[in-house]
Order: sequence, then structure tokens, then C-alpha cells
Amino acid sequence: MTLKTGATNSLTDLEGLRVGHHTAMSDGYLTGTTVIVGEPEGFIAGVDVRGGAPGSHETDLLDPINSVQRVHALVLGGGSAFGLAAIAGVQDAMRAKDLGLTVMPGVIVPIVPGAIIFDLGRGGTVAATPDAAFGIRAYENAMTSAGTEKVRTGSIGGGTGAMAGGIKGGVGSASVVLENGTTVAAIIVLNSVGSAINSKTGEIYGAAYGVPGEFDSLKKPSKEDIENAPPHIALLDNGLFPESISLNTTIGFIATDATLTKAECKKLAGIGQDGLARAIHPVHTMFDGDTIFGGSTAKRPAPDALEFHQLLTVAADCVSRAIAHALLDSHAVTTPAITLPNYLEVYPSAR
Repeated sequence: MTLKTGATNSLTDLEGLRVGHHTAMSDGYLTGTTVIVGEPEGFIAGVDVRGGAPGSHETDLLDPINSVQRVHALVLGGGSAFGLAAIAGVQDAMRAKDLGLTVMPGVIVPIVPGAIIFDLGRGGTVAATPDAAFGIRAYENAMTSAGTEKVRTGSIGGGTGAMAGGIKGGVGSASVVLENGTTVAAIIVLNSVGSAINSKTGEIYGAAYGVPGEFDSLKKPSKEDIENAPPHIALLDNGLFPESISLNTTIGFIATDATLTKAECKKLAGIGQDGLARAIHPVHTMFDGDTIFGGSTAKRPAPDALEFHQLLTVAADCVSRAIAHALLDSHAVTTPAITLPNYLEVYPSAR
């Protein structure tokens, strides 16, 4: 099977999806909100939750046995449970444009599921968390021309305060186009307790799943860089957590333009969790709330059994690749509360 990325190698390679961010990195803040918008008709969605400490909104609604068939936006944000307040802002902004589910004449309810990561206090102030205004601004950003361009990744939006295995995490995205023209794309907020780096080799786990040419600029880090890497990388990679462990959570969305049912979107989300398991070690811990949403924009015909199998196969790899991009695109950060180097600071010989 010959694989290539979409035009931007990001989620916006799926027609009908927009991505917007709001980022706060001053006055005690190191957090933000990311929104995926499917205007005007929304998209079909499912979810798979495997972390031991999830924080989420409207996930039960995505169960295939429940009535709502499409959602109108999806929020991936920081702020722990407080950050769920940003969802109300997205709903308010959409309701003001009469976008959502008509539940009775004159009554419109935008359906906006979401999940959050734990980043409390990393900017220096525990109470500096996203509110409804973050959701409004992220939505407004999605509705500008930037919303359909290549997804901005790294230390932005929901990934602003993210950390992964003790170094800087963030937002990553990737896409792939199958031979039949179907596109699959993912966006991930990498914020894991476990490591996304093989501490024995210094290599990014997810980069092993890149399409031809995608990670050719990376080299195997030098022995010196591996030996000089912060010791907590090896500890976390081996599940040997320090006494004071940070709560975390990796969240994301894997979607396709093939027409899927809600049940198939749930399966897609479940396969996306396999992509997490290949790129993070250990994963799905009791200190994470790992949550993956699956979606379909339904712009292309429904796949047959073999096509669906192929779609699922590349979906897991797409998530792993997005995790690799999150590490590579995020920049180092120092606040009154924390110092987080990025991957290329720890392993400069990998350039």
C-alpha cells in the first residue's frame, strides 16, 4: 500500500474541518484551548476512553446507542476539570450564529464534546485556567482563514502547558491519503506521564511510523546525548515514577472523510488508542486520562470491509506520527513553577 501525506500533513486536510487555538502564556498562565469545528452540518463522532483519570464532556452522548448523530465542534483543552468551562464559550459562539441541533422550533443546542489535560499550576498560578472566553476566542480563530490552513502545532492552544515524560509536550498533527483517495488525519495533545522517547536510544517512538520522507531530517542521537539526558526520562520510560508525580493525560481526535457510522467512529477512536500505545511508554496509566475521539466528515462513500480495515491500520500510525510531531514542534519553556526542555534541546545531535 503506497502512502503519502495530505497537502498540509495535518487535520485540516479533511474538507469541512477547521481548527482554532487560544493560548495564554503570561500572568501565571501556561495553558490554552483548541477547538475543531465542523460547520455547518457537523461531523459523526465516537470516543474511546482508556486513561485512569479522564476529564471529559458529552462522551456518553457519543455512544452508538444514543440518539444524537452529529456533533458540531470538539474541544481539546488545558486546565484540568476547570478547563471544561471553555466548551460553554464555544457553544455560546455557535448558538449566536444559529448553529447546532434544533431540538424544538426556535431552540438550537450546539453539540460540543471535549476532553482536557492536566496542566494546573505550570505557569505559576494554579487558578489561571481556561474559561468560556478561551472557547469563544479559539472558535473565532477557527473561523478565520487560519482555521483551514495547516494546523499550527507545538506549544499552542490545548498543548501550551503540556509535558510528556518530563519534557515539553504539545499539539501534533498528521494525515495520510490512501490509494483510493480516502484521507485520514489526527490531532493530538501530548501530555503523558510516560515517555514518548526510547530512553535507550534517544529516538522518538512515534517517528518509526512515519510515511516515506516524513522524519528523514532526524538522526539517531549520539551516545553522549543519551548519557547526558535528564535521568527522569529513563525513569518514566520504564514506569519508575518519582515520589511526586504530575497528573497528565493525552487527548486527541482521529478522523476520516469516508462515511462512517457512530459505531465505526468508536472503533476508529479505539484504534487511535493503539497509536498512543505505540508512541508512549507506559500508556493509559492511572495518572493519565487518555481519551481519543474518532470522527467522519462523510464527504466520501462508506468503505467496504477491506477498505475499513486499511483505514483503521493507517489511523493508528497517524496518531503515533502526530505524537512525534508534537515533540518536535514544541518549544522549551521556563515559568516560576517549571522548566521544560524540548526534545531537540535534550538530544541536539538528533537534528
